[in-house]
Amino acid sequence: MGKFPTSLRSAVSSSQLKISSSLVPAESPSPMPKRKPTSSTRSRPSSKSPKTQNGDDSSKPPNSPSPFKSPDLSDAKKLFNSIVTTSRGAPLDLRFHNSLLQSYASISTVNDSISLLRHMIKTHPTFSPDRSTYHILLAQSCKGADSTLAPVHQALNLMVTNGVSPDKVTTDIAVRSLCAVGRIEDAVELVKELSLKHSVPDTYTYNFLARQLCKFRALSTVHNFIDEMRSSFSVKPDLVTYTILIDNVCNSKNLREATRLLGVLTEEGFKPDCFLYNTIMKGYCMVSKGSEAIEVYKKMKENGVEPDLVTYNTLIFGLSKSGRAKEARKYLKVMAEMGHFPDVVTYTSLMNGLCREGDALGAFALLEEMEARGCSPNSCTYNTLLYGFCKSRFLEKGIELYRSMKEDGMKLETASYAALVRTLCRHGKIAEAYEVFDFAVESKSLTDVAAFSTLEGALKGLKKAREQGRVV
Repeated sequence: MGKFPTSLRSAVSSSQLKISSSLVPAESPSPMPKRKPTSSTRSRPSSKSPKTQNGDDSSKPPNSPSPFKSPDLSDAKKLFNSIVTTSRGAPLDLRFHNSLLQSYASISTVNDSISLLRHMIKTHPTFSPDRSTYHILLAQSCKGADSTLAPVHQALNLMVTNGVSPDKVTTDIAVRSLCAVGRIEDAVELVKELSLKHSVPDTYTYNFLARQLCKFRALSTVHNFIDEMRSSFSVKPDLVTYTILIDNVCNSKNLREATRLLGVLTEEGFKPDCFLYNTIMKGYCMVSKGSEAIEVYKKMKENGVEPDLVTYNTLIFGLSKSGRAKEARKYLKVMAEMGHFPDVVTYTSLMNGLCREGDALGAFALLEEMEARGCSPNSCTYNTLLYGFCKSRFLEKGIELYRSMKEDGMKLETASYAALVRTLCRHGKIAEAYEVFDFAVESKSLTDVAAFSTLEGALKGLKKAREQGRVV
């Protein structure tokens, strides 16, 4: 990422420049807490199959083109017969059969896949399906066109009939497959059914479903699910469950509920970790409540939870957003003393706060400190300062910064683009405004409609100002 031009640095530091205070509404991205892979993190990556994690990957097909070109069942049987015949006695193991079944299941109906499986068993008696084989049919049944659970029950009944009892992995595969096609209510119903008849879900499946409910359903639905799983099957929420709930209510700015859940979590015997505190702190920052964010910070210290880099970034972001950039700057020293050195998110958040307060020069001075510490600015940093220059009436410096961004191939963000175009029009620099518009469209910084709408609004504002005789 390129550095600011020397001419811009010297010009900005000139005492001849005057600062015009204005509130900067632009925001740098909120630092999102990320849970570290510690022992308290009881959630596995959704990208990994439960079977792979259990050491059983026999259902995973090899990376090869599907041998089946048609969903026609008779053609599929003929192809299987041909493969068995040409194998000349070579061992055809479970993985081979599962691979063929998986390939056919991707283009066929559940009934035809079951028929092919039965044909495979009859034609090749040495083949003995296991749980992974039936899981292929189960996943297919969940994603079929049938909007009921009848195909799912068909696959599960086939398992049981052949002496294979559904287990926790079975539940996980069914839940994830149903949720993948938006059938969350069916997933909840099936979990209850399997919990009653076979096996309760493990914490990974339970929390995955809780997260899906939080994302797509009302909070009351989530609580109903949790309460019923607790009362009917003794499945209790854990720290991850509460973190999911608290993150959800914080994102919806329901901080009163987040505080209540924190109390419930403590009553249940769980100790909030750093990730959870960061999540609550982020919630307060989203609504510009810097004082409350500080209280969360103090509470986590009191409870013996050591703040991490995300904690300080979130706190600095929140204070900067709530108009307390000077106070936020003090935490740069605090975090360094604790061994967490400011990064580009830290500095950009603080610059954004200074620009909000009309102190574009202070934000620019912070850039030198940032680079002196070996931290390189990114596109968000440039956009933040460009916005600050335009709103503080440092137009020429804003133009020079824009040119530097253009040379480095950076995209304009919506707020900085709007501020630059409006400022150019306000100063009668129409040709330059159109040039910025062209760059925004060509670089795909904004959509054509959004870019033109902003430019059109700026031109109308200029026309109105001239009609009213205001000085441009």
